[in-house]
Amino acid sequence: MSYDSAAVSGERAGPPGETIDDDWCRNQFDHLSQELVDNLYPALTRMRSLCPVTHSGQYGGYWVVTRYDHVLRVAQEWETFSSAFGLTVPPSPIATRNLPVEIDPPLQREFKRLINAYFTPKAVLPWEPRTRALVNRLIDGFVERGECDFMAEFARPYPALSFFDVAIGAPADQIERVAYLASKSGAPKDPDAAACWRGLSEWINGFLDQRRREPPRGDVVDAVLNAEIQGRPITHEEIIGTVQLLILGGLETTAGALGQIMLRFCRQPEIPAALRANPDLLPQAVEELLRLDGPFVQITRTAMHDTEIDGHQIRQGEKVIIYWASANRDEDEFPASDKFDLDRKINRHMAFGVGPHRCVGSNLARMNLRIALEELLSRLHDLRLQDGAEIHFHPTVNRAPVAVPVTFVPGPRLGAHG
Repeated sequence: MSYDSAAVSGERAGPPGETIDDDWCRNQFDHLSQELVDNLYPALTRMRSLCPVTHSGQYGGYWVVTRYDHVLRVAQEWETFSSAFGLTVPPSPIATRNLPVEIDPPLQREFKRLINAYFTPKAVLPWEPRTRALVNRLIDGFVERGECDFMAEFARPYPALSFFDVAIGAPADQIERVAYLASKSGAPKDPDAAACWRGLSEWINGFLDQRRREPPRGDVVDAVLNAEIQGRPITHEEIIGTVQLLILGGLETTAGALGQIMLRFCRQPEIPAALRANPDLLPQAVEELLRLDGPFVQITRTAMHDTEIDGHQIRQGEKVIIYWASANRDEDEFPASDKFDLDRKINRHMAFGVGPHRCVGSNLARMNLRIALEELLSRLHDLRLQDGAEIHFHPTVNRAPVAVPVTFVPGPRLGAHG
């Protein structure tokens, strides 16, 4: 079962816009340009064919890597391509490093082991009932109207409410504010980004002070507060950096995945129809949707010594941006790579990254997506984009629609949820 993917999730049929010519691809590639955001997948297809490894002079200069095998190599070879010198170009305004994604092994492994145990499939399984209740409560908020802005009323509040309530037990009355700070702080061109980073750091400090005064809950926050790293007590800055990543890792990424999936459902109604008819296929569908519409677009590494990629000489200290979104559409790895294919036998996508820094929250993200789609498909029928809707994406490392206004057949509220 495969479905053509043209003109879905902000993709444009045909070649990229006029600005994105061969010279732009080879020499002036701008990963934060609106033109690229508006033509992302056609442009990346062109990059893979024309110049799979190329150097851009923008933002002080950086390399761009777009093919699956090259992206895989850079992500895995942490001794050559380090995460410890920033994950974005230009550098993020963040005051405290996100841990463990902004350090390298062997120290990185200690932090990852610290939080891994709290996000295994077995660990997140008990969260399913509360997560499903939250999903239905959010749907109840708009189901009778037959329309909503899916991003504002479901995709963005859902991962925030779920994580802050279920995973770390944050006060309910603070969730909306901290979710706003987290979202804004991740936008490189947002003038409020630096202030939101500071606000998020202040909130985390206050939250941790509160948790220290409370009896232990045996959750990941307690584990971080009481951790030993390489035989010494964890520092306050390391606690902040670790909790900061826990918060940021799943909010805009999950929201972005849900927003793009809803766009695909509206533009390819045969996909939700197939999943309603065969709900057992939903786990496979989640993987294929993550491959096609993964929200984690790219990330930066720094060369630790002179090296080469595909014959191009990379000098020590140079920045290298690897494109997960391009690797996931590489025709050499994924036959018919632009098609949604429920029968795809091999799907080694990189939606959660790869190598030592692969996303620790992937099991939670998969659960959140599966439960959300189960309930959305069950309760919302004849999904369509509202007439005249224009879909826009912010130019950030994550791909999330600004708004997704949809209509559907009005349905009943379910009422109280457990």
